[in-house]
Amino acid sequence: MNAAPLHVAGERLMLDPAGVLFWPAAKLLVVADLHLEKGSAAAGRGALVPPWDTRITLDRLLLRIQHWRPEIVVALGDSFHDRRAALRLTLSDGERVRRLGSLARLVWVLGNHDPTPPEGLPGESAQEFALGPLRFRHQAVDGLPARQAELCGHHHPKARIATRGGAISRPCFVADSRRIILPAFGAYTGGLDVTSPPIARLFPRGGRAFLLGAERLFSFALNGVPSSPPRSRTGARLNC
Repeated sequence: MNAAPLHVAGERLMLDPAGVLFWPAAKLLVVADLHLEKGSAAAGRGALVPPWDTRITLDRLLLRIQHWRPEIVVALGDSFHDRRAALRLTLSDGERVRRLGSLARLVWVLGNHDPTPPEGLPGESAQEFALGPLRFRHQAVDGLPARQAELCGHHHPKARIATRGGAISRPCFVADSRRIILPAFGAYTGGLDVTSPPIARLFPRGGRAFLLGAERLFSFALNGVPSSPPRSRTGARLNC
């Protein structure tokens, strides 16, 4: 995969097409909205859904950790779909989480779905995490202090675009010089369009969306979703 560099608050960050972000200077990897055990929560309400979402999500995350080799992994809230999700983990999925904890320092930022720390799992919990000029939280805040930037999740941003093969919708990063909203990483997560008011109001001066492709990111300005296929940073068109 070809990660794309993005400079925020004087720091060089790498946007990974798999949907995670890596900060090389701090050896820190960021992921948002895992929603572990969403499938079991739905099954408890009578929905007929496959029970493998947690395994799929954790295995994908493990691959990105093995690729980037971070010392710190920050999960930006809603890592667990509800307060009891950690208790519903299968033995094998619990071992997957413990393996993640053996590879890096885990920081569980608390979200609206998981406002309390997970029980019996490695890592530390916090309402937000700060390192250098960057703040890591679940939901964006208004009025960022000067020389600070934030990384957040919560909105599950997606963009709908037109391609030669027809319209498609893909998860995306949304960013400007002060804020990055990460896409939801969980296997069973929906999305909110980047033009919707909850997201658009956070970027009053515009910004960029970075759509997740199979091997690279495809970006366009937030002041309008393109009607023609977007181009990657190398000029290649999105191949759907």
